Amino acid sequence: MTNTTLMSIPGQIDPVPVARDITPRADGRVDLIGLPKARIAELFEEAGLGTRQAKLRSKQVFHWLYHRGVTDFDAMTDIAKTMRPWLAERFVIGRPEVVEAQHSTDGTRKWLLRTADGHDFEMVFIPDADRGTLCVSSQVGCTLNCTFCHTGTMRLVRNLTPGEIVGQVMLARDALGEWPKGNMKFDFGADLDDAEDEGHYTSDGRLLTNIVMMGMGEPLYNFDNVKGALQLVMDGDGLALSKRRITLSTSGVVPMMDRCGEEIGVNLAVSLHAVTKDIRDEIVPLNRKYGIEELLQACADYPGASNARRITFEYVMLKDKNDSDDHARELVRLLKTYKLPAKVNLIPFNPWPGANYECSTPKRIKRFSDIVFEGGISAPVRTPRGRDIDAACGQLKTAAEKKSRAERDREAAEAAQG
Repeated sequence: MTNTTLMSIPGQIDPVPVARDITPRADGRVDLIGLPKARIAELFEEAGLGTRQAKLRSKQVFHWLYHRGVTDFDAMTDIAKTMRPWLAERFVIGRPEVVEAQHSTDGTRKWLLRTADGHDFEMVFIPDADRGTLCVSSQVGCTLNCTFCHTGTMRLVRNLTPGEIVGQVMLARDALGEWPKGNMKFDFGADLDDAEDEGHYTSDGRLLTNIVMMGMGEPLYNFDNVKGALQLVMDGDGLALSKRRITLSTSGVVPMMDRCGEEIGVNLAVSLHAVTKDIRDEIVPLNRKYGIEELLQACADYPGASNARRITFEYVMLKDKNDSDDHARELVRLLKTYKLPAKVNLIPFNPWPGANYECSTPKRIKRFSDIVFEGGISAPVRTPRGRDIDAACGQLKTAAEKKSRAERDREAAEAAQG
């Protein structure tokens, strides 16, 4: 395993999560997942193709990767058979390794994944009647140390690369059987100088309809890699998912919020969780650097926010900590003071071993919700999902920390025998 330096936790100084390079593969091949089409064309040209040929092949390969979901160059039937071995010798189509896949009784699915250099992280798929949401991780671990969050008890190892982030979406599509079948509908013989051609495949009818950057890590501390991955997800020639179906959740990295709106343009969710300085300082330590007022002003200034695209405020319900009538009224006052187009997701606290909090009672949560609704702000209570497999909000912490490698190997051997 690569020896990566652990990053510091936030205090008076920001952590410096410098995006590390992709660990080179032992066989020297380059993973194409996570690379924009223009970069793929550059790599093809550097490998010996002419400029025009490289551009054509990059369009073909890009389409096969993101519209067809293939993982083998031999499956690219419109590329000459003699060309496919040339590609396979130099490039690879990657996916995160699946270490373990779990299914909840409520249909939620969680995957423990491993990077090529041996680091573990998790993703979760939550099916509903009218949508299917994939909860995507942006980092291995987390730097924020939010005290109610199990993930926050981990140390941050490193940022995930664009390929490792978009690879989660690809892997979910693999598992859900979401790739289209049938004849190609893309005209690769069209004007090769038009790099902006849009693909004709749409996302209608898919099980996976929404993406939330709410998995392990703080997305805005891995901005460039998250941006690169989401651009591939939103690209009409890529995974073709509308930016209106993508939500990025931040604990309040204020300096990056405007860039998120301008450069990525997805929906914003903010982990608020408290309405007073003392309480938020305790449960979301980042508040000591970027306070509530500064955070709410950044929300008010968020590009694209409107009544049609409201900012979501996440609020975990902690018994006798942040759940009083006064807290509910103060929440309404703050959101109205900053004239925010907002809705509040009330999240019953999901317990985990060693947690110092309890969940508010259903009666208390209902009362809190009613006060916020009466103040003119939508405040639905989120139904906990995947609790039985530790896949609920705030519970993600890699099972690799719960089971030793020997235990996992023994389980695999027993499964193979049984």
